[in-house]
Amino acid sequence: MRVREATPDDRAAVANVVDGAVLAVDDDVLARSLDVGETLVAVSDDTDRVLGALVLDGNRIAAVAVRRRRRGQGIGSALVEAAAERRERLTAEFDADVRPFYESLGFEINVVEGECERCRGRLDCE
Repeated sequence: MRVREATPDDRAAVANVVDGAVLAVDDDVLARSLDVGETLVAVSDDTDRVLGALVLDGNRIAAVAVRRRRRGQGIGSALVEAAAERRERLTAEFDADVRPFYESLGFEINVVEGECERCRGRLDCE
């Protein structure tokens, strides 16, 4: 598995992975992220099949998703680490059930007031 910058040709595969993880990314955000090289994909070494995707909107992680059968194999972590190499800071808003994932990557986590099921995270990438 390797991580590379996605191209506009990867749009359908990225959308498929994101949809499969029951995440929503605004179409305009995805298009812009692909156009400016802010979307990363984890692909299989042999077939270049997209196994996971991370969509950035500036410093904000709009979505990070991995195909269901490939979860728990470090793919999501590799995507976030690759994004951290490209930014001074990353932020994310996510459901509380994925809080352990972000904590394992060193994100500082805050619960969104009034929304006990949502969290915000920040990672200073130095």
